Amino acid sequence: MRPPYLLLDIDGVLIPFPNADGSTPATHARHDVVPTGRNADNPVTVWLDPAHGPMLMDVIRAGLVTPVWCTSWRQDATALIGPLLGLPSLPHVDLSRPQITTSHPSGYLWKRDHVDAWLGDAPAVWIDDDFTGLDHDWAAERTATGTPTLLVQPDPHLGLQPEHLTEVTTWVSQLPTARAA
Repeated sequence: MRPPYLLLDIDGVLIPFPNADGSTPATHARHDVVPTGRNADNPVTVWLDPAHGPMLMDVIRAGLVTPVWCTSWRQDATALIGPLLGLPSLPHVDLSRPQITTSHPSGYLWKRDHVDAWLGDAPAVWIDDDFTGLDHDWAAERTATGTPTLLVQPDPHLGLQPEHLTEVTTWVSQLPTARAA
């Protein structure tokens, strides 16, 4: 079996959403970035935990997963966010820019149809803060039909925690090393 993909979201995972009082975790540092199509006079402020880079690099260096951005940041994930965390250039799932007013227009995460088509029958760990029960059912069905799939869902106000990556490495280490021929 090839190493599973590690699909990594940014908003709510690496960039936590502010609490009701506008605060973010004290561990996160402020950065101003200019996404594609945005004017340099109007940057986007993001809050990133500098510990995330080394934590993710430990998982990447272990060679147990193939990391891929799966975020509405698209190519800006590698250009803007990754370097701030010391991450190498990573490919990204080319997500469309949907005209939606909710992240769950069909009752599940809007990215899922794109991810499902992109993955095909590849095993995957997907870290995103916005899954619904239907996404968890999808992952269970993929796993039941022979395509191991794990969804990891951080609290969007806290973001990625060490225990999430421990869950990833534990799960991946328990996968069979090769598919039966």
